[in-house]
Amino acid sequence: MTPGDIDLKVVSNRLDLVDRYLDYLKSVPQADFEEFTSDPRNPGAAESFIRRSIEGLLDTARHLLAKAHGLGALEYRQVARLAAEKGLIRDAKLARTFEELAGYRIRLTHHYEEVTDRELFDILRDHLQDIPALREELRQAASRLAAPE
Repeated sequence: MTPGDIDLKVVSNRLDLVDRYLDYLKSVPQADFEEFTSDPRNPGAAESFIRRSIEGLLDTARHLLAKAHGLGALEYRQVARLAAEKGLIRDAKLARTFEELAGYRIRLTHHYEEVTDRELFDILRDHLQDIPALREELRQAASRLAAPE
């Protein structure tokens, strides 16, 4: 693939979707597990918006890798690994988390029958903070890559 220009509108639109999905997740009951599972739509919404948030991050990174580095047709785990290697995600801890999220997206998509309401609840309560941090890393990477040298 031939490198091209970073489309900041594409980046912004995708990352805005991540923000929207995170806002939707705030409306899912998180006070206690019983409330979370009292309506089966809650775990379903949590799964969907967590997966979509992860996909939005990965698709943004894929766009940056394709346009800035000519790397295309990548699987999500490759995207996460290369995002760190190419400096899109500079924080080492977040880079490891991004690879873990790519793996979790695979689990949500292809092994959904194994995903439990408890793990979705725990993610909502304890692990969503990584998504905005990764979003910000990608936003900064896009700005760096789109800036004229």
